[in-house]
Amino acid sequence: MNRRRRAAVLLLSAFLLLTATGQAHAAGYRYWSFWEREGGDWTYATQGPSLARPSDGDVQGFRFAVSEDSAHAVRPRGRADFADICADTPARKGTKRVALVLDFGTAADAPSGERPPARRTACARVAPDATASEALASVAKPLRYDSNALLCAISGYPEKGCGEQIAAGGERSAKGAASSAARDEGDGDGGGPSVGLLAGGALVLVLAAAGVWQARRRAR
Repeated sequence: MNRRRRAAVLLLSAFLLLTATGQAHAAGYRYWSFWEREGGDWTYATQGPSLARPSDGDVQGFRFAVSEDSAHAVRPRGRADFADICADTPARKGTKRVALVLDFGTAADAPSGERPPARRTACARVAPDATASEALASVAKPLRYDSNALLCAISGYPEKGCGEQIAAGGERSAKGAASSAARDEGDGDGGGPSVGLLAGGALVLVLAAAGVWQARRRAR
């Protein structure tokens, strides 16, 4: 391989590494996700709470967090057993009971200046045809929605914002998040490039300099 081709290969390798590093830090969104309990596991709901109509005995969950998309959304934490949550709410003819898990998330995912309330559960007794939104409204007011009917706040949390995008390398990266599964670390409002991106850029410069140095050395 001649010196020009070697230098070109080094630069191409560095570019591919930089591209991969940038893609690894995807942007996320801060929002309330909606979950259904199936067989002891949480499943991301296929319908929004205003359309879903739970049955008597169902368990549904809401989790506030920063997530990239539904595939990486953060599940509600803690136990979620219908018998425990609705133990003090006996069955009544002409109604249904829906167990709700309300996980307000962690300080890492809270909007600036706000602190998440403690996770809690509630048993909603509602009409047989009630939606998940109606069940939620019966136990966790005030709710807040945007103009597109997106759920923005439960029990008034958060006070502002609704599904806003958190740029890659921005607020959450500056917080120093350590666990992507629990999203339990970090705080801050930085907006610069991520550490990985800066490191990748530095690597490009180093490899480029090495390629130039080798080419000059062989030319002597």
